[in-house]
Amino acid sequence: MKLYLQCNMGASGNMVMAALYELLTDKTGFHTKMEKLNLPNVKIKYKDVTKCGIKGTHISVIVDGVEEESQDVHSHNYTGQNNHNHDHSHKHNPDHDDHSHKHSRSHTHVGKRYGYKDILALISNLDLPDNVKDSAIGVYKIIGEAEANVHGVSLEEIHFHEVGSIDAIVDVVGCSLLVDLLGITSIIASPIHVGFGMIRCEHGVLPVPAPATAEILDGIPMYSGQIEGELCTPTGAALLKYFSDEFGSMPPMTVRKIGYGMGTKDFEAANCLRAFLYDDAGDETDEPSPCSNFDTVCEISCNLDDMTPEAIGAAFELLLENGALDVYTTPIMMKKNRPAVMLSCLCTEGLHNDLAILMIKHTTTLGVRTVKYQRMTTSRTTETIQTNYGDIRVKKAQGFGITKQKPEYDDVQKAARKHDVPFHAVYDEVVK
Repeated sequence: MKLYLQCNMGASGNMVMAALYELLTDKTGFHTKMEKLNLPNVKIKYKDVTKCGIKGTHISVIVDGVEEESQDVHSHNYTGQNNHNHDHSHKHNPDHDDHSHKHSRSHTHVGKRYGYKDILALISNLDLPDNVKDSAIGVYKIIGEAEANVHGVSLEEIHFHEVGSIDAIVDVVGCSLLVDLLGITSIIASPIHVGFGMIRCEHGVLPVPAPATAEILDGIPMYSGQIEGELCTPTGAALLKYFSDEFGSMPPMTVRKIGYGMGTKDFEAANCLRAFLYDDAGDETDEPSPCSNFDTVCEISCNLDDMTPEAIGAAFELLLENGALDVYTTPIMMKKNRPAVMLSCLCTEGLHNDLAILMIKHTTTLGVRTVKYQRMTTSRTTETIQTNYGDIRVKKAQGFGITKQKPEYDDVQKAARKHDVPFHAVYDEVVK
Protein backbone atom coordinates (compact mmCIF):
# COMPACT_ATOMS: atom_id res chain seq x y z
CA MET A 1 0.00 0.00 0.00
CA LYS A 2 1.03 3.60 -0.60
CA LEU A 3 0.44 6.73 1.47
CA TYR A 4 -0.22 10.38 0.65
CA LEU A 5 0.07 12.90 3.49
CA GLN A 6 -1.79 16.19 3.05
CA CYS A 7 -0.05 18.79 5.23
CA ASN A 8 -2.31 21.80 4.61
CA MET A 9 -2.21 22.57 8.35
CA GLY A 10 1.37 21.56 8.96
CA ALA A 11 2.58 18.46 10.76
CA SER A 12 3.57 17.37 14.24
CA GLY A 13 4.54 13.99 15.63
CA ASN A 14 1.20 13.34 17.31
CA MET A 15 -0.76 14.54 14.26
CA VAL A 16 1.14 12.16 11.95
CA MET A 17 0.74 9.32 14.45
CA ALA A 18 -3.00 9.97 14.84
CA ALA A 19 -3.59 10.08 11.07
CA LEU A 20 -1.75 6.76 10.58
CA TYR A 21 -3.52 5.28 13.61
CA GLU A 22 -6.90 5.96 11.98
CA LEU A 23 -5.87 3.81 8.99
CA LEU A 24 -5.35 0.72 11.18
CA THR A 25 -7.83 -2.13 11.23
CA ASP A 26 -6.40 -3.63 14.44
CA LYS A 27 -6.15 -0.62 16.75
CA THR A 28 -6.14 -2.81 19.87
CA GLY A 29 -3.02 -4.57 18.63
CA PHE A 30 -1.25 -1.22 18.30
CA HIS A 31 -2.35 -0.21 21.83
CA THR A 32 -0.90 -3.45 23.19
CA LYS A 33 2.43 -3.05 21.41
CA MET A 34 2.84 0.53 22.64
CA GLU A 35 1.95 -0.41 26.22
CA LYS A 36 4.53 -3.22 26.19
CA LEU A 37 7.29 -0.72 25.49
CA ASN A 38 7.21 0.13 29.21
CA LEU A 39 8.42 3.68 28.71
CA PRO A 40 8.80 5.29 32.16
CA ASN A 41 5.62 6.87 33.58
CA VAL A 42 4.02 7.28 30.14
CA LYS A 43 0.31 7.29 29.38
CA ILE A 44 -1.03 7.61 25.83
CA LYS A 45 -4.52 9.06 25.32
CA TYR A 46 -6.52 8.46 22.14
CA LYS A 47 -9.47 10.81 21.77
CA ASP A 48 -12.13 11.30 19.07
CA VAL A 49 -12.16 14.99 18.08
CA THR A 50 -14.36 16.93 15.66
CA LYS A 51 -13.07 20.07 13.92
CA CYS A 52 -15.06 22.00 11.31
CA GLY A 53 -17.50 19.10 11.23
CA ILE A 54 -14.79 16.50 10.48
CA LYS A 55 -14.17 13.67 12.94
CA GLY A 56 -10.63 12.52 13.58
CA THR A 57 -8.26 11.37 16.34
CA HIS A 58 -6.10 13.41 18.70
CA ILE A 59 -3.27 11.59 20.49
CA SER A 60 -1.61 13.07 23.55
CA VAL A 61 1.30 11.72 25.60
CA ILE A 62 1.35 12.24 29.38
CA VAL A 63 4.68 11.84 31.23
CA ASP A 64 4.45 11.81 35.03
CA GLY A 65 1.00 13.32 34.63
CA VAL A 66 2.39 16.30 32.71
CA GLU A 67 2.02 17.53 29.16
CA GLU A 68 4.59 20.03 27.99
CA GLU A 69 3.89 23.76 28.19
CA SER A 70 4.94 26.18 25.47
CA GLN A 71 4.63 29.92 24.92
CA ASP A 72 3.57 31.54 21.66
CA VAL A 73 4.16 35.19 20.87
CA HIS A 74 1.96 37.00 18.37
CA SER A 75 4.40 38.62 15.98
CA HIS A 76 2.36 41.74 15.28
CA ASN A 77 2.62 42.63 18.99
CA TYR A 78 6.22 41.57 19.53
CA THR A 79 8.55 44.48 20.36
CA GLY A 80 11.72 42.60 21.25
CA GLN A 81 10.83 42.33 24.96
CA ASN A 82 8.57 40.05 26.94
CA ASN A 83 5.09 41.45 26.43
CA HIS A 84 2.88 39.64 28.91
CA ASN A 85 -0.24 41.31 27.57
CA HIS A 86 0.26 39.47 24.30
CA ASP A 87 2.21 36.45 25.48
CA HIS A 88 -0.10 33.43 25.38
CA SER A 89 0.98 30.46 27.48
CA HIS A 90 -0.88 27.22 26.70
CA LYS A 91 -1.16 24.36 29.12
CA HIS A 92 -0.82 21.02 27.33
CA ASN A 93 0.12 21.14 23.66
CA PRO A 94 0.38 24.38 21.72
CA ASP A 95 -1.25 24.43 18.30
CA HIS A 96 0.65 21.52 16.82
CA ASP A 97 3.29 21.08 19.49
CA ASP A 98 4.49 17.48 19.50
CA HIS A 99 7.26 18.50 21.88
CA SER A 100 10.08 17.62 19.51
CA HIS A 101 11.94 20.91 19.93
CA LYS A 102 12.24 19.87 23.54
CA HIS A 103 15.33 21.52 24.79
CA SER A 104 14.73 24.95 23.30
CA ARG A 105 11.16 25.73 24.36
CA SER A 106 10.21 27.59 27.54
CA HIS A 107 9.11 24.76 29.85
CA THR A 108 7.83 24.57 33.40
CA HIS A 109 8.84 20.93 33.89
CA VAL A 110 12.29 20.48 35.33
CA GLY A 111 13.68 16.97 35.49
CA LYS A 112 16.15 14.55 34.01
CA ARG A 113 17.76 15.64 30.75
CA TYR A 114 18.52 13.02 28.08
CA GLY A 115 21.57 13.18 25.84
CA TYR A 116 21.31 12.23 22.17
CA LYS A 117 23.12 8.93 22.80
CA ASP A 118 20.79 8.20 25.74
CA ILE A 119 17.78 8.46 23.46
CA LEU A 120 19.31 6.19 20.80
CA ALA A 121 20.15 3.63 23.51
CA LEU A 122 16.60 3.83 24.88
CA ILE A 123 15.10 3.20 21.40
CA SER A 124 17.56 0.37 20.69
CA ASN A 125 16.44 -1.48 23.82
CA LEU A 126 12.70 -1.31 23.08
CA ASP A 127 10.82 -4.53 22.33
CA LEU A 128 10.26 -3.76 18.66
CA PRO A 129 11.30 -5.22 15.29
CA ASP A 130 14.76 -4.06 14.17
CA ASN A 131 13.39 -2.22 11.12
CA VAL A 132 11.04 -0.19 13.34
CA LYS A 133 13.88 0.74 15.71
CA ASP A 134 16.10 1.62 12.74
CA SER A 135 13.41 3.97 11.41
CA ALA A 136 12.92 5.64 14.80
CA ILE A 137 16.68 6.12 15.19
CA GLY A 138 16.84 7.54 11.65
CA VAL A 139 14.16 10.11 12.48
CA TYR A 140 15.90 11.12 15.72
CA LYS A 141 19.20 11.46 13.90
CA ILE A 142 17.58 14.07 11.63
CA ILE A 143 16.28 15.95 14.69
CA GLY A 144 19.60 15.73 16.55
CA GLU A 145 21.67 16.89 13.57
CA ALA A 146 19.34 19.83 12.98
CA GLU A 147 19.52 20.90 16.62
CA ALA A 148 23.31 20.56 16.62
CA ASN A 149 23.64 22.68 13.47
CA VAL A 150 21.32 25.38 14.82
CA HIS A 151 23.15 25.67 18.14
CA GLY A 152 26.64 25.18 16.74
CA VAL A 153 27.47 22.17 18.92
CA SER A 154 28.13 18.48 18.42
CA LEU A 155 25.46 15.79 18.64
CA GLU A 156 26.97 14.64 21.94
CA GLU A 157 26.30 18.08 23.46
CA ILE A 158 22.58 18.09 22.57
CA HIS A 159 20.30 17.37 25.55
CA PHE A 160 16.52 17.02 25.80
CA HIS A 161 14.52 17.40 29.02
CA GLU A 162 12.61 14.39 30.33
CA VAL A 163 9.03 15.22 29.36
CA GLY A 164 10.05 16.48 25.93
CA SER A 165 12.29 13.56 25.03
CA ILE A 166 9.92 10.83 26.21
CA ASP A 167 6.79 12.08 24.46
CA ALA A 168 8.76 12.77 21.27
CA ILE A 169 10.09 9.19 21.45
CA VAL A 170 6.50 7.95 21.69
CA ASP A 171 5.57 9.98 18.59
CA VAL A 172 8.58 8.81 16.59
CA VAL A 173 8.39 5.17 17.65
CA GLY A 174 4.60 5.11 17.21
CA CYS A 175 4.82 6.46 13.66
CA SER A 176 7.62 4.04 12.78
CA LEU A 177 5.57 1.13 14.11
CA LEU A 178 2.43 2.26 12.27
CA VAL A 179 4.26 2.51 8.92
CA ASP A 180 5.42 -1.07 9.47
CA LEU A 181 2.01 -2.39 10.57
CA LEU A 182 0.25 -0.77 7.60
CA GLY A 183 2.71 -2.32 5.16
CA ILE A 184 3.35 1.04 3.47
CA THR A 185 5.79 0.80 0.56
CA SER A 186 6.07 4.48 -0.43
CA ILE A 187 4.97 7.88 0.87
CA ILE A 188 4.32 11.16 -0.91
CA ALA A 189 3.75 14.31 1.15
CA SER A 190 2.30 17.63 0.05
CA PRO A 191 4.23 20.91 0.40
CA ILE A 192 4.21 21.76 4.11
CA HIS A 193 2.30 24.67 5.66
CA VAL A 194 4.56 25.95 8.45
CA GLY A 195 2.59 29.00 9.67
CA PHE A 196 4.15 32.33 10.66
CA GLY A 197 4.85 34.52 13.67
CA MET A 198 7.09 34.10 16.72
CA ILE A 199 7.50 31.46 19.42
CA ARG A 200 9.04 31.89 22.88
CA CYS A 201 11.82 29.36 23.53
CA GLU A 202 14.40 28.69 26.21
CA HIS A 203 16.86 30.78 24.20
CA GLY A 204 14.47 33.69 23.57
CA VAL A 205 11.83 34.63 21.03
CA LEU A 206 12.39 32.97 17.65
CA PRO A 207 10.60 33.11 14.29
CA VAL A 208 8.28 30.44 12.90
CA PRO A 209 9.24 27.97 11.60
CA ALA A 210 11.48 27.27 14.57
CA PRO A 211 15.18 27.15 13.59
CA ALA A 212 15.40 23.36 13.96
CA THR A 213 12.27 22.92 11.82
CA ALA A 214 13.66 25.22 9.14
CA GLU A 215 16.94 23.30 9.19
CA ILE A 216 15.14 19.97 8.75
CA LEU A 217 12.96 21.30 5.92
CA ASP A 218 15.94 22.55 3.92
CA GLY A 219 15.28 21.39 0.35
CA ILE A 220 11.64 20.47 1.06
CA PRO A 221 8.76 22.60 -0.33
CA MET A 222 7.08 24.65 2.42
CA TYR A 223 5.05 27.87 2.71
CA SER A 224 3.95 30.25 5.47
CA GLY A 225 0.26 30.68 4.52
CA GLN A 226 -2.23 32.87 6.39
CA ILE A 227 -2.31 31.25 9.86
CA GLU A 228 -0.25 32.70 12.73
CA GLY A 229 1.40 30.08 14.89
CA GLU A 230 3.77 27.12 14.74
CA LEU A 231 2.06 24.60 12.45
CA CYS A 232 5.03 22.34 11.74
CA THR A 233 7.28 21.13 14.55
CA PRO A 234 10.76 19.56 14.33
CA THR A 235 9.41 16.07 14.99
CA GLY A 236 6.71 16.45 12.35
CA ALA A 237 9.28 17.78 9.88
CA ALA A 238 11.73 14.96 10.66
CA LEU A 239 9.08 12.26 10.23
CA LEU A 240 8.08 13.69 6.85
CA LYS A 241 11.70 14.01 5.74
CA TYR A 242 12.66 10.48 6.80
CA PHE A 243 9.65 8.57 5.49
CA SER A 244 8.60 10.56 2.40
CA ASP A 245 9.95 9.47 -0.95
CA GLU A 246 8.87 12.72 -2.60
CA PHE A 247 6.92 15.93 -2.03
CA GLY A 248 4.27 17.20 -4.41
CA SER A 249 0.62 17.32 -5.37
CA MET A 250 -1.73 14.38 -4.98
CA PRO A 251 -1.08 11.69 -7.63
CA PRO A 252 -3.81 9.68 -9.42
CA MET A 253 -4.94 7.12 -6.87
CA THR A 254 -7.56 4.61 -5.84
CA VAL A 255 -8.20 5.50 -2.18
CA ARG A 256 -8.63 2.63 0.28
CA LYS A 257 -8.91 4.55 3.55
CA ILE A 258 -8.51 8.10 4.92
CA GLY A 259 -7.21 9.08 8.36
CA TYR A 260 -7.45 12.44 10.15
CA GLY A 261 -4.82 13.38 12.75
CA MET A 262 -6.12 16.36 14.73
CA GLY A 263 -4.12 19.24 16.20
CA THR A 264 -5.01 21.00 19.44
CA LYS A 265 -6.15 24.49 18.49
CA ASP A 266 -9.21 25.47 16.48
CA PHE A 267 -8.95 27.63 13.36
CA GLU A 268 -11.29 28.63 10.58
CA ALA A 269 -9.73 25.76 8.61
CA ALA A 270 -9.90 22.20 9.95
CA ASN A 271 -6.76 21.74 12.03
CA CYS A 272 -5.74 18.29 10.86
CA LEU A 273 -3.24 16.27 8.89
CA ARG A 274 -4.95 13.94 6.40
CA ALA A 275 -3.51 10.57 5.36
CA PHE A 276 -4.69 8.70 2.25
CA LEU A 277 -3.95 4.98 2.03
CA TYR A 278 -4.14 4.12 -1.66
CA ASP A 279 -3.22 2.00 -4.66
CA ASP A 280 -1.97 3.54 -7.87
CA ALA A 281 -4.82 4.35 -10.22
CA GLY A 282 -5.05 1.44 -12.65
CA ASP A 283 -3.24 -1.09 -10.39
CA GLU A 284 -6.18 -3.49 -10.45
CA THR A 285 -7.09 -3.18 -14.11
CA ASP A 286 -5.48 -2.39 -17.43
CA GLU A 287 -8.02 0.37 -17.99
CA PRO A 288 -7.17 3.92 -16.92
CA SER A 289 -8.69 4.90 -13.61
CA PRO A 290 -11.64 7.32 -13.68
CA CYS A 291 -10.09 9.17 -10.74
CA SER A 292 -9.94 12.94 -10.73
CA ASN A 293 -7.85 15.31 -8.66
CA PHE A 294 -8.46 18.53 -6.74
CA ASP A 295 -5.52 20.67 -5.69
CA THR A 296 -4.29 24.25 -5.40
CA VAL A 297 -2.06 26.06 -7.88
CA CYS A 298 -0.59 29.57 -7.83
CA GLU A 299 -0.53 32.02 -10.73
CA ILE A 300 2.33 34.56 -10.76
CA SER A 301 2.07 37.48 -13.21
CA CYS A 302 3.78 40.73 -14.15
CA ASN A 303 3.32 43.42 -16.83
CA LEU A 304 6.26 44.16 -19.15
CA ASP A 305 6.53 47.07 -21.57
CA ASP A 306 10.30 47.48 -21.83
CA MET A 307 11.66 44.02 -22.67
CA THR A 308 12.55 42.54 -26.03
CA PRO A 309 10.79 39.37 -27.24
CA GLU A 310 14.11 37.51 -26.92
CA ALA A 311 14.51 38.53 -23.26
CA ILE A 312 10.92 37.56 -22.45
CA GLY A 313 11.51 34.22 -24.17
CA ALA A 314 14.59 33.61 -22.02
CA ALA A 315 12.60 34.27 -18.84
CA PHE A 316 9.82 32.05 -20.21
CA GLU A 317 12.23 29.11 -20.59
CA LEU A 318 13.81 29.64 -17.16
CA LEU A 319 10.42 29.45 -15.44
CA LEU A 320 9.62 26.16 -17.18
CA GLU A 321 13.06 24.74 -16.40
CA ASN A 322 12.58 25.53 -12.70
CA GLY A 323 9.30 23.67 -12.28
CA ALA A 324 6.50 25.91 -13.59
CA LEU A 325 3.47 23.88 -14.65
CA ASP A 326 2.81 26.30 -17.51
CA VAL A 327 4.04 29.68 -18.73
CA TYR A 328 2.17 32.00 -21.09
CA THR A 329 1.96 35.59 -22.29
CA THR A 330 -1.02 37.87 -22.91
CA PRO A 331 -0.95 41.04 -25.04
CA ILE A 332 -2.09 44.07 -23.00
CA MET A 333 -2.09 47.88 -23.11
CA MET A 334 -0.39 49.80 -20.32
CA LYS A 335 -0.32 53.46 -19.27
CA LYS A 336 0.70 56.03 -21.90
CA ASN A 337 -0.91 53.70 -24.48
CA ARG A 338 2.07 51.37 -24.52
CA PRO A 339 1.58 47.91 -26.08
CA ALA A 340 2.89 45.41 -23.54
CA VAL A 341 2.95 41.78 -22.50
CA MET A 342 1.69 40.14 -19.31
CA LEU A 343 3.96 37.23 -18.38
CA SER A 344 2.25 34.57 -16.27
CA CYS A 345 3.18 31.17 -14.88
CA LEU A 346 1.32 28.46 -12.97
CA CYS A 347 3.03 26.45 -10.25
CA THR A 348 2.41 24.37 -7.15
CA GLU A 349 2.24 26.17 -3.81
CA GLY A 350 5.64 24.87 -2.78
CA LEU A 351 7.38 26.59 -5.72
CA HIS A 352 5.51 29.87 -5.42
CA ASN A 353 8.25 31.92 -3.69
CA ASP A 354 11.12 30.56 -5.79
CA LEU A 355 9.40 31.27 -9.11
CA ALA A 356 8.23 34.72 -7.99
CA ILE A 357 11.83 35.65 -7.17
CA LEU A 358 13.00 34.14 -10.46
CA MET A 359 10.47 36.26 -12.39
CA ILE A 360 11.59 39.44 -10.62
CA LYS A 361 15.26 38.62 -11.21
CA HIS A 362 15.03 37.81 -14.92
CA THR A 363 12.56 40.46 -16.05
CA THR A 364 12.42 44.25 -15.76
CA THR A 365 9.36 44.17 -13.48
CA LEU A 366 9.53 45.79 -10.05
CA GLY A 367 7.03 43.34 -8.54
CA VAL A 368 4.73 40.43 -9.26
CA ARG A 369 1.10 39.53 -8.49
CA THR A 370 0.06 36.15 -7.14
CA VAL A 371 -3.28 34.44 -6.79
CA LYS A 372 -4.31 30.94 -5.73
CA TYR A 373 -6.73 28.78 -7.70
CA GLN A 374 -8.47 25.53 -6.86
CA ARG A 375 -7.72 23.16 -9.74
CA MET A 376 -9.73 20.18 -10.99
CA THR A 377 -7.71 17.81 -13.17
CA THR A 378 -8.36 14.51 -14.87
CA SER A 379 -6.14 11.48 -14.32
CA ARG A 380 -3.70 11.02 -17.16
CA THR A 381 -2.08 7.94 -18.67
CA THR A 382 -0.10 7.18 -21.82
CA GLU A 383 -0.22 4.06 -23.98
CA THR A 384 1.54 3.10 -27.20
CA ILE A 385 -0.42 2.07 -30.30
CA GLN A 386 1.01 0.14 -33.25
CA THR A 387 0.16 1.71 -36.63
CA ASN A 388 1.28 1.33 -40.26
CA TYR A 389 3.69 4.20 -39.52
CA GLY A 390 5.22 2.64 -36.42
CA ASP A 391 4.54 2.96 -32.69
CA ILE A 392 2.72 6.15 -31.67
CA ARG A 393 2.06 7.22 -28.07
CA VAL A 394 -1.47 8.29 -27.18
CA LYS A 395 -2.26 10.48 -24.16
CA LYS A 396 -5.48 9.57 -22.34
CA ALA A 397 -7.36 11.49 -19.64
CA GLN A 398 -10.29 10.42 -17.48
CA GLY A 399 -12.32 12.06 -14.74
CA PHE A 400 -15.75 13.46 -13.86
CA GLY A 401 -17.33 10.93 -16.24
CA ILE A 402 -15.34 12.29 -19.19
CA THR A 403 -12.73 10.49 -21.33
CA LYS A 404 -10.35 12.19 -23.77
CA GLN A 405 -7.43 10.96 -25.86
CA LYS A 406 -4.94 12.52 -28.26
CA PRO A 407 -1.92 11.26 -30.24
CA GLU A 408 1.46 12.56 -29.09
CA TYR A 409 2.44 15.39 -31.46
CA ASP A 410 6.18 14.60 -31.51
CA ASP A 411 5.57 10.95 -32.42
CA VAL A 412 3.13 11.85 -35.21
CA GLN A 413 5.46 14.46 -36.68
CA LYS A 414 8.46 12.10 -36.55
CA ALA A 415 6.52 9.31 -38.27
CA ALA A 416 5.17 11.66 -40.96
CA ARG A 417 8.68 12.83 -41.84
CA LYS A 418 10.09 9.33 -41.79
CA HIS A 419 7.44 8.01 -44.21
CA ASP A 420 7.20 11.27 -46.22
CA VAL A 421 3.45 11.62 -45.70
CA PRO A 422 1.32 14.53 -44.49
CA PHE A 423 0.97 15.01 -40.74
CA HIS A 424 -2.80 14.40 -40.88
CA ALA A 425 -2.30 11.04 -42.57
CA VAL A 426 -0.47 9.66 -39.53
CA TYR A 427 -2.77 11.48 -37.09
CA ASP A 428 -5.93 10.07 -38.74
CA GLU A 429 -4.41 6.58 -38.77
CA VAL A 430 -3.82 6.76 -35.01
CA VAL A 431 -7.31 8.07 -34.29
CA LYS A 432 -8.88 5.40 -36.51
